[in-house]
Amino acid sequence: MKTRAAVAWEAKKPLTIETIEIGGPKAGEVLVEIMATGVCHTDAYTLDGLDSEGKFPAILGHEGAGIVREVGAGVTGLKVGDHVIPLYTPECRQCKTCLSQRSNLCTSIRATQGQG
Repeated sequence: MKTRAAVAWEAKKPLTIETIEIGGPKAGEVLVEIMATGVCHTDAYTLDGLDSEGKFPAILGHEGAGIVREVGAGVTGLKVGDHVIPLYTPECRQCKTCLSQRSNLCTSIRATQGQG
């Protein structure tokens, strides 16, 4: 799928709007066409070069809403056409908040989020 993205090639430089190619979903994944997004304070923090874990190039704007366009093998909870709000932070599925269906508050965020 081809789409446009605001790409940050390095800290403290202007974003560039580019056409990029996104591959289809792997097993357990879905492809979401983002219909609206914003750049929040964590994006600005990364773009300013202040995030020691931030890596470039980066496509900022992780707070969005979109529509599922493709579904990978094994996905059962979503279907093409579903409207979704992606959660960019993986959850551990083991801590108290994950087990109580509040995975957005996962207490192991740094262990699951990784670098960048």
